[in-house]
Amino acid sequence: MSSRQTVGSDAPERPTRLYDVAVVGAGYVGLPLAQVFAEAGSSVVLVDVVPELVEALNRGESHIEDVPADVLAPLLEDGRLTATTDYDVLIDADAILIALPTPLSPQREPDLSIVESAVREIAQRLRGQLVVLESTTYPGTTRDVVLPLLEASGLNVGEGFHLAFSPERVDPGSRGWTTKNVPKIVGGVTPACTERAVALYQRAIDVVHTVSSPEAAELTKLLENIFRSVNIALVNELAQLCDRMKIDVWEVIDAAATKPFGFMSFQPGPGLGGHCIPIDPFYLTWKAREYHFYTEFIELAGKVNENMPFWCLGKIVRALNSQEQALKGAQVLLLGVSYKADIGDIRESPALKLIELLREQGAEVSYHDPHVPELPGYRLSSVELDPVGADCVVIVTAHRGIDYDALVEGSRLVVDLRNATGERGAETDKVWKL
Repeated sequence: MSSRQTVGSDAPERPTRLYDVAVVGAGYVGLPLAQVFAEAGSSVVLVDVVPELVEALNRGESHIEDVPADVLAPLLEDGRLTATTDYDVLIDADAILIALPTPLSPQREPDLSIVESAVREIAQRLRGQLVVLESTTYPGTTRDVVLPLLEASGLNVGEGFHLAFSPERVDPGSRGWTTKNVPKIVGGVTPACTERAVALYQRAIDVVHTVSSPEAAELTKLLENIFRSVNIALVNELAQLCDRMKIDVWEVIDAAATKPFGFMSFQPGPGLGGHCIPIDPFYLTWKAREYHFYTEFIELAGKVNENMPFWCLGKIVRALNSQEQALKGAQVLLLGVSYKADIGDIRESPALKLIELLREQGAEVSYHDPHVPELPGYRLSSVELDPVGADCVVIVTAHRGIDYDALVEGSRLVVDLRNATGERGAETDKVWKL
């Protein structure tokens, strides 16, 4: 291959690559990331281990609502974007971005096995590339886990390759905040690593903010999600207290939100969902124990939020009892099973836990969700939104486009866990609010 020259710079020459960017992982983070780089004019290749997913992407079929088919197709047609299962394409990439899941083990400890497996594949194909980890993880992962695996190739960081951490900040379903306009945090293992990563992201992202190290960048992402987890736990606990005190928690939150300073409104609900907020705090609590430090405040928030589906089950039981109806044998229709409104993402959705709990108590469960046609693991498919045959309708996710006034009118009983029924729900005793 020929060499790429940097005019007017003392930067070392690097081989010209077939791809400007390779994104490892074509999921909720990887696909939007590939899209934004391709739209900025970079040549991008997506690498994923699922052949069916890769084939669908190359046909222009998107599995991510934030990257619809009509956006994906032109990028494929122009040759700016392609997908493959072949890790060998990484040899021909200038930068490799890792956007893979970092789940928790059954013991609620970090499971980095997916990332580690991918990094071993990358190490076999290092030829001077920039490698950036985007997967959410605990402070020290980039330096203590990823770096040694890459240096096992015999190359040294800062010379044979560059390494940085830049946390994903995806808000699925958001109409205002996208991968392009959400500021990008970057922390490299060395100053040269940071500089190279910043130069990459500045091609496609509006604002790039640097920090002094990958550890600072890793902790930044955890802080963002822990902040939400703790404040959601606060209002979830307040909702339980308000229930006992016969005070409308939604009225209280709305009133507090009129204060123009010193207050930020958070909404209670049936529990936390998505890949980040229910999981990320446990990454920090696990890491903190290595330093003989116990993050009691964070762990307490986790306990409150994890208990919410159980508390909501009790609310459903009490609502049915008010109609002289037992939960066992009751027809319960869940409205919304995705973890947030107007998307089809069911990762860590509290609705799934509610389905399990309701079935354990003998309820007959069905659901309606225009964004989630099937729940194969639960042997359920979305049904028409017809509340007439249900003993109780439970609003778990407040999708837009639902006529909640008509829902209340046609239902025998509604348990509203999202305040979707608003004032209409407050006017009738057939609606039980969180």
